[in-house]
Amino acid sequence: MRYRDLARRLHKLGCRELREGKGSHRVWHNPATGLVAAVPDWGSKDLAPGTVRAVIRELGIDRSEFGPIK
Repeated sequence: MRYRDLARRLHKLGCRELREGKGSHRVWHNPATGLVAAVPDWGSKDLAPGTVRAVIRELGIDRSEFGPIK
């Protein structure tokens, strides 16, 4: 899954991008839970499934709500 696809899903779930982080990361906030996570933005390179799962967990999003991770 590329950053663009992950960002699209996070927006649909109500999360917002706060700012750019260090290096190639962006900081996201989930207003429903108040949690924050740094998400790597590697452009067209795919994010590892474990990285996507960690972001979902850090933002307090339920896996069933997020959908499949490709």
